[in-house]
Amino acid sequence: MKSVTELENYIRSLGLDTFGFIKAKRFEELRSFLEYRKINGLENEFEEQDIEKRINPNMLMEKGKVIISIAFPYLYNNNFNNDTGFSKYTEGLDYHIVVRSYLDKIVEFLNEKGHEAKAFVDSNVLPERYIAYKAGLGFVGKNNMIITKRYGSFVFLGEIITSMDIEINHKENKISDIEKYESCGSCDICLKQCPTKAINEKLRNSNICLSYITQKKQIEDKWFKVLGGRIFGCDSCQKTCPYNDKVKFSNLEGFRPLEFISNIQTKELIYINNKDFKETLKNTSASWRGKSLIQRNALIRFINFENNKEVDIDSIASPYVKDYAIRLLKIRKL
Repeated sequence: MKSVTELENYIRSLGLDTFGFIKAKRFEELRSFLEYRKINGLENEFEEQDIEKRINPNMLMEKGKVIISIAFPYLYNNNFNNDTGFSKYTEGLDYHIVVRSYLDKIVEFLNEKGHEAKAFVDSNVLPERYIAYKAGLGFVGKNNMIITKRYGSFVFLGEIITSMDIEINHKENKISDIEKYESCGSCDICLKQCPTKAINEKLRNSNICLSYITQKKQIEDKWFKVLGGRIFGCDSCQKTCPYNDKVKFSNLEGFRPLEFISNIQTKELIYINNKDFKETLKNTSASWRGKSLIQRNALIRFINFENNKEVDIDSIASPYVKDYAIRLLKIRKL
């Protein structure tokens, strides 16, 4: 089909080489899995609670016939030695903006060809990893992440639902094959490296995933030491995965690490003002939960990970952050 080839060529012209298509139909096969997560309290506050919305893409676009799944590689280097406390995915510009800019161009291309199209990135109800898996972008590893051939698991996912009727030539991957973990084999490195055992071969308890904990507005004292110096995100299950050893680095300019990110000083983050925050971290994906949360996590790292008690509580403007400082210092005195 000429129009499909044109679409594929256009996507590749943007520097994107890992994408696929599936029919926009109900994912009824996911219902029991999602119901199990709900019943057993495995959902977190960032997940859509309405299962029907998650399994029915046509609730997002009634005339949608096809879902285009695209992987956006973000890893520019595999240097994990410079531990600033920030996950690799936060080093470049905010991926919501970067990915959206590419998706919008593809939507415009489809519109010009006479097709309706709607783009989605991250904060939506679509089961992104499952869609990527069905579309053949990669396999789902024991760490519950989509692992691509070129870029490993260091990818963001974006989707476009379109009214364009594309013939699906490949055989869509089945949900029953996910739990076989054939590509992982007997390897269980990620399971052993997960600090809280949030992942296992059957399910992922996102409520105890440290990436989630770093983004949670209120956390209990028990997490202070468990965070292990993490300020935003967690790369434990990715940096130890054999499939991520020799991945191809990103060619997407928007994900090039920002200059300030490798020189972040924990103590400066504790007292960062609005102006400096807006000029630096505000441009990254680590900012979406606000400045105070970054300050809180920097404070926890400073006291527990860098073993420093020199905190000027009076210089902390936020009552929220100041409360955590008092709690942390009180525990250190015990």
